[in-house]
Amino acid sequence: MRRGSPGIDFVEFVEQRSGALFRTAYVLTGDAHTAEDLVQEALERACRHWRRVARAEVPEAYVRRILVNLANDRWRRLHRLGERPAPEPAVEHPDPRDAYRSVELRAELVAALHTLPMGMRTVVVLYYLHDLGDREIAQTLDISPGAVRSQLSRGLAKLRAALPRQDAPSASSTPREGA
Repeated sequence: MRRGSPGIDFVEFVEQRSGALFRTAYVLTGDAHTAEDLVQEALERACRHWRRVARAEVPEAYVRRILVNLANDRWRRLHRLGERPAPEPAVEHPDPRDAYRSVELRAELVAALHTLPMGMRTVVVLYYLHDLGDREIAQTLDISPGAVRSQLSRGLAKLRAALPRQDAPSASSTPREGA
């Protein structure tokens, strides 16, 4: 997708970026149906203001911020009402040579992500799934770069504790300054 191109068409944007937006929503919520609803609502809001969105330096970042805000609002609403998602059932671990092991590892990582507080989870997802730097995440979430680094560091520590094997991001995957 072209950066800063005011002529980008909404339909073209949806065709090119809705998959990435869905992945973000899914990792944040852990539920495909909820993720679809969040993406649809984010795209609907973006469509209403498409001229402004298309003029943004990176339209996807603008829509991603809408999506993250919607996910955070949903999380706050559910926790205010006392609703908690049901814990995932325990999974038997197959032979590590199993070709489908990566699917299980992905499911374990997503489940571990959902043990993190929403703000911390959002920082980890934006950092690793979207390869955003601390300044970009800070701008997206309207927090300081130091808060991003702190949330990321604490989130990775919690993931490492939850996934003691090699499933969590490695120690070499520490936050990069201003990337």
